[in-house]
Amino acid sequence: MTEDPVRKLLSELTPSEAKVDAYLGDTYVLETVDQLERLGLDATTFAREHSLLLLKPDAIVARAVESTLEWLSGNGFRVVSAHRVVVDRHLARALWYFAWNIASPERRRLADLLVGISDVLLLVVHGADGDLPVPVRLAEAKGATDPRKRRPGDLRYLLGRHNYLLNLVHSPDDPADVLRELAIYFDERTRAQVLTQAVTGIDRSAAAAELASELYAGVPERSFDRDAAFARLYTELGSVAPESDAECAELLAAAMASGRELDAWSAIVLGSYVFPMRVGSQSQTLRPIGAKDWLEGRP
Repeated sequence: MTEDPVRKLLSELTPSEAKVDAYLGDTYVLETVDQLERLGLDATTFAREHSLLLLKPDAIVARAVESTLEWLSGNGFRVVSAHRVVVDRHLARALWYFAWNIASPERRRLADLLVGISDVLLLVVHGADGDLPVPVRLAEAKGATDPRKRRPGDLRYLLGRHNYLLNLVHSPDDPADVLRELAIYFDERTRAQVLTQAVTGIDRSAAAAELASELYAGVPERSFDRDAAFARLYTELGSVAPESDAECAELLAAAMASGRELDAWSAIVLGSYVFPMRVGSQSQTLRPIGAKDWLEGRP
């Protein structure tokens, strides 16, 4: 029996059999695979040699683009395409569809507030393929979501906002995810432009910096300090000061549910410290893939 060509392709792009099975019927993956074929580009080569780096709304608020571009250059990654992308709750759910079932309801509410803060900057980066494909190397080097696991030299450590939710950047775990996320961020016409631009290999860091300036003009720089966020919200709510994180979380949740007009950024910052981020009783649909998984070739 002839092997399904898409299954064969995906098996070369992720060590996770569960991900292969899930992505076989994923429209986003299939759209990118089909488009690469029509453009005469090898999907395996493209996905191994390129990755994506999303600078989220919190990165725009933090004015983190320039530091990120310097870090990329210093760590062997070249920006070969840069685009301003409009985000909403649907894009967030598409990106994390196979993992976000462990996110707490409070985390999802905060994420919905966050996507309303600013458009985002999406970078396509190129690097040399090797023992680890570029997406795996970038995912490893950017640092963990959990601030306690970040190390000096990691991008997230460098950017200095040591927070679980407000982690500033996102990248695909492995080459299979690159194919999927390209179709989430871009429609067919824009995606064709991105793909053909990326394979030229021309450095477009300057274009990324220009887009950053445009994004900065649309949203003010804000503090990530918990106390500052609490002070702003406490003034707006005019209630009795909570004595614990649990009381603070209850007060904030009630205010958000009531539909009261709150400073969204302050609610995001304070909520990121007092709300639970995960629901431990549920398991992820697809667990994250790391460098060790790739090298050992196991899910």
